[in-house]
Amino acid sequence: MLTLFNTLSRKKETFKPLKDSEVGLYTCGPTVYNFAHIGNLRTYVFEDILRRVLQYNSYKVKHVMNITDVGHLVSDADTGEDKMEKRAKQEKKTVWEIAEYYTSAFKNDMSDLNITEPVIWCKATDHIKEQIELVKKLEEKGYTYTIADGVYFDTGKFESYGQMARLDIKAQKAGARVAVVEGKKSPNDFALWKFSPDPLKGEPKRQMEWESPWGIGFPGWAIECSAMAVKYLGQPFDIHCGGVDHIPVHHTNEIAQSEAANDRKLANYWLHGEFLILKDEKMAKSKGNFITLETLKEKGINPLAYRYLLLTTHYRSKLTFNWTNLEGANTALDSIYRQMESYKDTNPVVNEDFKQQFEDAINDDLNMPKALALVWKIFKSNLPAGAKKGTVLEYDKVLGLGLDKLEQTEEAPKHVKTLATKREHARLAKDFSEADKIRAEIESLGYIVTDTSSGPKIHKNK
Repeated sequence: MLTLFNTLSRKKETFKPLKDSEVGLYTCGPTVYNFAHIGNLRTYVFEDILRRVLQYNSYKVKHVMNITDVGHLVSDADTGEDKMEKRAKQEKKTVWEIAEYYTSAFKNDMSDLNITEPVIWCKATDHIKEQIELVKKLEEKGYTYTIADGVYFDTGKFESYGQMARLDIKAQKAGARVAVVEGKKSPNDFALWKFSPDPLKGEPKRQMEWESPWGIGFPGWAIECSAMAVKYLGQPFDIHCGGVDHIPVHHTNEIAQSEAANDRKLANYWLHGEFLILKDEKMAKSKGNFITLETLKEKGINPLAYRYLLLTTHYRSKLTFNWTNLEGANTALDSIYRQMESYKDTNPVVNEDFKQQFEDAINDDLNMPKALALVWKIFKSNLPAGAKKGTVLEYDKVLGLGLDKLEQTEEAPKHVKTLATKREHARLAKDFSEADKIRAEIESLGYIVTDTSSGPKIHKNK
């Protein structure tokens, strides 16, 4: 029996999907204006663990993840520049080039962390029509109003606004949460469609803008997820995920606009991952205190060691990052690899008692620290080598530490090795688009390349 902590109810609930053997899962993806930092990546590892646990419980998971390439402003108060447009100016590139480059970099990070790609990727700029239609629907139902800078959602007309976040609406109306935008009825009201600056008034022209019934402009941040989640998963769907920072604004606004438009709950379960803490504060690009996965790799850390570190703390608990605990995780992972390699010539067998203990742990709201502890318990046990090997490999279907690749040691042909070297040079030069192309070429030849602290490793694809 799988139980999950539902942010809606603030308690663990037995998971009951809408369909017996299928799960609709929507996870908020990156805003592709910069590299993901390891705090961001903690959320994606947690969501990958969730998906793996669902699959371990024999569910077929339809996983949808968005790519935010427009509409995310530098302030949650619907003010300031679009993050994508701002970055394009800084790097003297087009917004489209920025989006492509950082999307590719993000997918490389996912690969390095052994995160399973979603079934459906969906970009905000590919779904402008759906977002406009959703705003029109809200307008027809009387939930919108227009001011000088855009079309806004009137939260005062949605009685349960802020319920999931437990917002004190009276305090919010006093301006406690966000700065007041001139013309807004309430500080909580949020933009559905923003108007583009007017070049005739000397204002800078946007690169990303579209015609709409309200004028030339671009969508607000929250509207994309509502439009795309419902397009691909319907409403309601099973599970919606993100980081805890999404609860008070982004997810609160998603719920309001989706449920106002369609008179139905948006998702039955909401799961949120906690912050990674660095020196008593969360890691954030806006503060300039963020560390990327490339930083770890440059220090000789296997990216999967970071995944291992994340498994040592429950996803709903804050995790303080420091180099000492990361190096400890790197050492621990190397120990696991050596231990598993010592069982190389044995036939794997799954021990049912240890398997049941593992299932009990992962099905208790993804209790990965307890699940990970079982790996070491197995190594220290009196089980035969084959049972140790088989049981830990069974665990790795959820842990995702790449243990299934350890025995794929068939010598790669010279031309595959050459491609792997070229890809490593491209990756180190941060030419992620080229690195992706070479990785795909290697995979088409029947091999997998994995980045480790000692350089790329080539394995025969099973």
